[in-house]
Amino acid sequence: MAATHQQALMRLESTLTGATHPTPEPRTPTSRPGGRSARVRADVVAATLAEVTEKGYDGLTVEAVATRSGVHKATLYRRWGGVDGLIADALTASADQPWPLPDTGDLQQDLRRITQEVFSVFTDPELGSTPTALISAAQRSDAGAAALRAFFAARHHQAAEVAERAVARGELPAGTEGAEVVRAATAPLYFRLLVSGEPLDARTAERAADAAALAARAGLFTSTPAAPEQN
Repeated sequence: MAATHQQALMRLESTLTGATHPTPEPRTPTSRPGGRSARVRADVVAATLAEVTEKGYDGLTVEAVATRSGVHKATLYRRWGGVDGLIADALTASADQPWPLPDTGDLQQDLRRITQEVFSVFTDPELGSTPTALISAAQRSDAGAAALRAFFAARHHQAAEVAERAVARGELPAGTEGAEVVRAATAPLYFRLLVSGEPLDARTAERAADAAALAARAGLFTSTPAAPEQN
């Protein structure tokens, strides 16, 4: 069970590429531990994911995470402060990890691969419940919401590279804001998944990528808007 939730988190690392505004970081462990401390953190994150997937925010307790992870609850309270800190660190642990971006040599294809990954993870019968539960739980607390915004901001910044490469190839106009291109590609998916509850299919994911690519090529995401035409 823990391996499944860890796999879901690893997939989550490469899919949450929406945009947010920077916010102060929540209370989470500030060091980057190694050795035993790193293993403790990994066990706690895995246990937190498993518990929040099975029970949601309202059913998540420090005691249950302690039992599942094998880490004493006093340690959890000392390092994470409570359930909100555990949720926040589950996101922070993921945001700390590097992840590869598609590089097909074509913006439209790169964006399609990004949106396809979002679609694949969130609609996976085994993996999809974990990122959905984690996002829902994060929105229930200030610390979790701040960590979620920081997670999105980090991934969004990294994913902007696909558009920056397109600018370097001459495929997009100079001054294109790569983060805005990725936001446009992924936002319709997250709206369906997390807001409207409308069904999401592969064609919808593909269409969102195509629309963002067309808009980017037309210059809609340049930092300086084109001057209006004079009559």
